[in-house]
Amino acid sequence: MAAAPVWSVDPRTGKQREQVAVEATAQEVDQAVRAAHEARSALADRTVRAAFLRTAADLLDAAKDHLVEAADAESALGPVRLTGELARTCFQLRAFAKVVDEGAFLGVVIDHPDDTATPPIPDLRRYKIPLGVVAVYAASNFPFAFSVPGGDTASALAAGCPVVVKAHPDHPATSELVASVIRRAAARHDIPEGVLGLVHGFEAGVELVKHPLVAGAGFTGSVRGGRALFDAAAARATPIPFHGELGSLNPVVITEAAAAERAEAIGAGLAGSMTLGVGQFCVKPGLVLAPTGEAGDTLVKSLTAAVSDTAAGVLLDHRMRDNFVAGVAERAQLPDVEAPVTPGAGGEHTVSPGFLTVPAARLAVEGGEHDLLLEECFGPVTVVARYASAAEITSVLSRLPGNLTATLQLSAAEETGEGRGAELLTELTPLAGRVLVNGWPTGVAVAPAQHHGGPYPATTSTSTSVGGTAIERWLRPVTYQTTPEALLPPELRDDNPLALPRRFNGSLEN
Repeated sequence: MAAAPVWSVDPRTGKQREQVAVEATAQEVDQAVRAAHEARSALADRTVRAAFLRTAADLLDAAKDHLVEAADAESALGPVRLTGELARTCFQLRAFAKVVDEGAFLGVVIDHPDDTATPPIPDLRRYKIPLGVVAVYAASNFPFAFSVPGGDTASALAAGCPVVVKAHPDHPATSELVASVIRRAAARHDIPEGVLGLVHGFEAGVELVKHPLVAGAGFTGSVRGGRALFDAAAARATPIPFHGELGSLNPVVITEAAAAERAEAIGAGLAGSMTLGVGQFCVKPGLVLAPTGEAGDTLVKSLTAAVSDTAAGVLLDHRMRDNFVAGVAERAQLPDVEAPVTPGAGGEHTVSPGFLTVPAARLAVEGGEHDLLLEECFGPVTVVARYASAAEITSVLSRLPGNLTATLQLSAAEETGEGRGAELLTELTPLAGRVLVNGWPTGVAVAPAQHHGGPYPATTSTSTSVGGTAIERWLRPVTYQTTPEALLPPELRDDNPLALPRRFNGSLEN
C-alpha cells in the first residue's frame, strides 16, 4: 500500500497547495530515531551545543522572509504575528545557548567523605545527564514557537538530547523548511543531520512514542490526542516521561471593586485577549467571572462594543472551524445562556468572534448540562459568568480543572491589601501554573522565571515548556559514589576544570 501524501493546505480557501511529503512508515520512523540516537555523542560538548543553538537562531533569522511567507500560507496567522513568533523562537534558542554556557542546569553537587555524620557520608558526586532521544509533537497554533524549532526542541537539544519531531499536518511545508535550516546549522558544527529528525502522519506519531530508543516526549495539542499518547508512553515496557500540554480554560476573576473602577478598560482588555490570534492561543481567557449589577453591566457593554468591532478571521484549518461553529452553537442553546455578540461562522472560511453570558449559579451545579461551559472551546469565544456573591465565585472555582493560567482583576485599593484580593489569589493559585494580577494571560514571555504549565489537564507534569528550566525535563540525575577522580567526568572533579557553578561540601560556589 502506497504511503499517503502530505499536502500543504491554504486555510483561507481550504484548497491544497502542494504535496510536501508522504506519511512516514514504521520503518522510516525507526530510521529517524536510530539516526538521532547515533547523533548523541555529537552533542556531548556543551560548547558545541551552545554554538549550534546560536547558529540555528542566526540561520532562522536569515531565512525570516521565506519562512514567514510559508507559514502564513499554511496558517493564515499573518506576517506581523508570524514575524514576532519567529523572533521569539530565535530568542529562545539563544537563551538556551546561554543556559548551556552557564552550566547551572547540570546541578553539580559534590560531598567529600564525612565519618562524623550519622550515618557516615561516603564520597558522593551528583549531576544530570541527557535522557536520550526526545520525541516532539508540534502544535498547530504556533508554526515556529511550539513546533519544529520551538521550546521542546530547543530545550531538548540544549540538554544534549537529539530530537525527532512529528510535524503538525497544518504546516508541513513550514516544518520541512525549518528542519532543513536547523540541519544546516548542525552541519556547521560537524553534528550529523540526524540530530533533528522529522516525520509526518498520525501513525508515525504513534510509532514514535512507542519506539524503544525514544527516552521522553513533549506534546502540545488537544486533551484527546495528548492523553492517548500519554497513555501509550506509560504503557510501554519501559515507560518514559511525557510532558504534554493538553488544554486550559484560563479563568479570570473580576472583583466588584475592579469593575466599578475600570469596567470599560477591563472589557476592552478582555476582548483583545480572547480574540488575539483569532482566539487560538492556549492561554486565551475562556471563562470570566464578572459581577452582576451596574458595574458588571458596564463591563459587558464595553466587551460587547470591542468584540463587535473585531473582524472575522480564519482558523488554522477547516476541522477547527467546524468544531468551533458546532461548539459555540451547542453552548448558546443551553438554558439561561445569552450571546450579546454571537460567535460562529463569519463566512465560508472564516469565523466571527463573540461571547456568551450565564448566571454563575448555573456553573456551580455539578453534573448539569452547563458543565459544557467549563470545557475549552478553541477559537474566539469566552464565557462570562455573572456572580452575585463571593460564595458563587468560590463554588465555580472549586469545580475547575487545572489550567495554564488564572487571572485576577483588582481595584487600586485591593492591590494594596484591602478587600478580598489576597483571599482570591489564594483560591486561584492551586488552579494554575501562572497567576496574573491586573494583566491578561495571552503572551508568554521567554524568561528564566517563566512557568508555562499547570495541573492536569493543562499539562501532564509539573514542569514548564517555556523558560530556562524547561531543560530539566530532558535530564536525569546520577550520583557517583567513592569513584576515583581519574575516572570521573570533568564536571565532577574537585578542581572544577569547566568552572561550573556547584554545591561543594555544602556550600554554593559560582
